[in-house]
Amino acid sequence: MTKLSDLLGKLDYTCIQGSTDIDISAVVYDSRKVSSGCMFICIVGANSDGHDYIPDVIEKGTSCLIVSKELSDIPSLKKDDDPEAVCSIPDTVTVIKVEDTRYAMAFISAVWFDNPADKLTVIGITGTKGKTTTTYLVRSVLEHSGLKCGLIGTIEIIIGEEHIHADNTTPESYLIQEYFSRMAAAGITHVVMEVSSQGLMLHRTQGFIFDIGIFTNLEPDHIGPNEHKDLDDYIRCKSLLFKQCRHGIFNADAEHLNRILEGHTCDVLTYGVAEEDKPGVSARPTPDKPGALVRPTPDITAKNITLINRPGILGVEFDVCGLVNTHITLPTPGYFSVYNALCAISICHVLNIPDDVMQEGFTNARVKGRVEPVHVSDDYTLLIDYAHNAMALESLLTTLKAYEPGRLVCLFGCGGNRSKLRRFEMGEVSGKLADLTIITSDNPRNEEPQDIINDIKTGISKTDGKFVEIADRKEAIRYSIENALPGDIIVLAGKGHEDYQEIRGVKYPMDERDLIADIMKELK
Repeated sequence: MTKLSDLLGKLDYTCIQGSTDIDISAVVYDSRKVSSGCMFICIVGANSDGHDYIPDVIEKGTSCLIVSKELSDIPSLKKDDDPEAVCSIPDTVTVIKVEDTRYAMAFISAVWFDNPADKLTVIGITGTKGKTTTTYLVRSVLEHSGLKCGLIGTIEIIIGEEHIHADNTTPESYLIQEYFSRMAAAGITHVVMEVSSQGLMLHRTQGFIFDIGIFTNLEPDHIGPNEHKDLDDYIRCKSLLFKQCRHGIFNADAEHLNRILEGHTCDVLTYGVAEEDKPGVSARPTPDKPGALVRPTPDITAKNITLINRPGILGVEFDVCGLVNTHITLPTPGYFSVYNALCAISICHVLNIPDDVMQEGFTNARVKGRVEPVHVSDDYTLLIDYAHNAMALESLLTTLKAYEPGRLVCLFGCGGNRSKLRRFEMGEVSGKLADLTIITSDNPRNEEPQDIINDIKTGISKTDGKFVEIADRKEAIRYSIENALPGDIIVLAGKGHEDYQEIRGVKYPMDERDLIADIMKELK
C-alpha cells in the first residue's frame, strides 16, 4: 500500500473529488487488471481511450481515477436519457485531473516502485539506426568488466538470466519502472536501454534521470499516422533525451546534430571517424554548406579503418585516438559497426572501463538478427539481418559490397498490410546493389504472398538486377545455399531476430536459424 498523496508528490494536479489521504493497493492502466482499492490511470491510446472504461473499473472496485479530460467530456459517463447530464462517480472514488495521464503515470510508477533508477546507472541510447546493436555491445563490455548489467530493448528485456520478450522498443513507463525494480532487487547495478522517439514523445522515460544519454544518428523515419507528423517533430522528440540526462554522448558526424543539441542540459562528449577514413562524402557539415556549424575534432576518433574478410568472417579493425587511445577489432562488418563501437567506447570512457576489458566485450558480443553470421561453410558467408525498409537495406548492401564478394546475394520479402511504396523501394535497392535477388515471403499477414512479390518485382524492374522468386521462405533459403558459389556473401534480410511468420492473423513459429539447420541436415 502507498498513500495517494505520496504517489502524486511530483505532479501538478487537481483533486476533483474525494481525498488524497487514501491507500492505493495497485497502480493499473489496463482495465482488465483492475482490482479493489487500486488506482486506474486513463491512458489515451491510438486505438482506445481509458476514459471509456471508467464505469467498468468503478464497478470492479477502483478507489482512484487519474483523468486528463473534464468529466462532462467523457462519453462513458453520459446518461442515455439525458446527453447533457453526467453520471455521478461514487463519493468513495477519488478523481484526480492532470494535464497528461501518460506523463503522470511515469512519475506515479517511479514512486510506486520506490524510485529504482536511483539504485542503478541508467544508460539510454536514441537514434534512427544502431540502438539495438549498441545496447548489446555496451552490455557485453560491462558484463566482461565484472558489472551486472540489465538490458531493455527492441528484441528483449534481460534481467540476469531471465529473457523477456519485448513488445515495444521502449516499454510503457510502468513497465520500465517494474523492470528497474526487478533489476535492482537482483543485484544489477547498470542498465542499458533503447530510447525510441515514440517512447520520448509518449513520456515513457519520464520520472527519472538518465546517467548517460547517447545520440547515434537521425534519418527521416517513423513519420506518418500514429507516429511523428513531420521531421521537425521527430527531431524534437529525439532531443528530449538530452534534457533528461547527466552526460550526453553524440555522433559528431550525424546530420541534424545541431538540432539535437538545442536546449540540452547535459555534459557533451562527441565521437566520430577521421575525415580521411570516411567512405564517400562526409555527413559532417563543412564551410561550403550554407548555415552549417563546423564542429571541432571529435573527442574520440576512429582512424586507420581496415576491413577484415576471412572465411566465414567479416569484420573491421581501427585505431582510436583522443580521450581514448587503443586498437579495436570487431567481428561485425562495415562502417556502421565502427560507429556503434565508438558509441560503446565513449560510454566505457565515462564509466572508466579498461581498454582490454572493452576489447574482450566487443569480441564476445552477439546481437541476434543484426548482421548475424551463421556459419555453414568456409567457402561463402551467410548472414541474417533485420533490414526491412529501403534505407536499412541500402546501408546493409552497400556495407557488404565493400568486402568485394564474388557475388552479393540478397534474399528478402516485405510485410503484408504495409506500404506498397516500401516494396517498390526495397526491390529497386536490391536490384541495383545485389548481384542476385531472391524474392520470397516475409510476414504476409492478410495479403497474398504473390501479390507482395509482384510489388517487389515492380521495383526491381526499374533496374538490370537478376532475380528469382520463391514464395516459400525455407525453399528460398535452400536455393541460396544450394546455389552458393565460393566468395559469395548471402544475406537473409527482413526477419532478423523474429522467430515467427504472421499469416492471416496467426503467428506461426519460424526462426531462420532453425530453417538453416534443417536445410543443412537435409542436404547432408
